[in-house]
Amino acid sequence: MSQPSLSRILPQVIEAILHVLSTRYISYPFTADEQARVKAEFVRSFNFPGVIGAADCTHIALRAPSVDEHAYVNRKNFHSLNVQIICDARMQLLNVCSKWPGSMHDSFILRHSRGGLRLEAGDRGYPLKTWLPRTAEELRYNLAHGRTRSVVERTIGLLKGRWRCLDASGGKLLYKPEKVTRIILACGVLHNIALRHGIGMDVEIRMDPQEPPNPPPNEAPAPADAVRRRR
Repeated sequence: MSQPSLSRILPQVIEAILHVLSTRYISYPFTADEQARVKAEFVRSFNFPGVIGAADCTHIALRAPSVDEHAYVNRKNFHSLNVQIICDARMQLLNVCSKWPGSMHDSFILRHSRGGLRLEAGDRGYPLKTWLPRTAEELRYNLAHGRTRSVVERTIGLLKGRWRCLDASGGKLLYKPEKVTRIILACGVLHNIALRHGIGMDVEIRMDPQEPPNPPPNEAPAPADAVRRRR
């Protein structure tokens, strides 16, 4: 297929995915029954109770926009959207917030996202206010917390590995931010469809390649209902 044909068809395909499939395949657990199911999955997978989602932000590179160009320059000095991902223990996406420029801080996106409003802050990107681990029990909690929240790193790695247009190491999306936002959401829908139908990948799942190393074990822990990773 030629590039002009692909460019002409792409908006129709994205619109069909988002209009017909998005609410069916990406759904945040707002009800008590839905939250109980997600919590049970985290207990089975990580032996960590009370978790209704693991959250992190990642940068999706795009061409420098003609409007408000400076707002899209992130802390690593390239143009991007800062995308918040919330997933469950099976790496299914529960919420994707992809509308904010790369310069926006993770905590700002959390406060202004529908799913994030249900979670409390828990790391340097989402700061705690009152305590640091001091006892051996608190340090063990932090280690368990770190193992649990690593699922969102793997989720982002799988998402970008499956849809390489989202991986900054492979280039950038050459569209306006509004269109990139919709491409990201469509990729998220297809990610969940692939997982639900057992469609595998031939490549190894990586952690998000843009992310810094894990925090040391004496970083502040998150509350029991929120698991997030330090940026």
